[in-house]
Amino acid sequence: MDKIIIKNLRLYAYHGVNPEEKSQGQPFFIDIEAFTDLKRASMTDDISDTVSYSKITKTVRKIFLERSWDLIEKAAGKIARGVLKEFPTLKAVTVRVKKPEAPVKADFEYMAVEINLSRDELYGVRE
Repeated sequence: MDKIIIKNLRLYAYHGVNPEEKSQGQPFFIDIEAFTDLKRASMTDDISDTVSYSKITKTVRKIFLERSWDLIEKAAGKIARGVLKEFPTLKAVTVRVKKPEAPVKADFEYMAVEINLSRDELYGVRE
């Protein structure tokens, strides 16, 4: 399956369990893989035959910044469901939310979660 990839979208937000995460915020990096058929667009060079990565980015930004959640799992799930609902031609989406400044006493590049959601699974998931 073809895919549209958005890698390391940097957003500053207020997600986390600790009070200082909610009050001070921190940077997050988000990766999106949106699975769809790109064959027609690859032949026509017509934006209407694909899903605009700019529009996907706008949707991700809106969802991720709309409120504060304790868990990045919740944020990733909201993004996955929102992107699939917004873009009906997408078959599935993978969302990775990375937290490079997670309050963990260890030397690490980032902590992250990854959610994979297909259109078939979308309506079986309750919020």
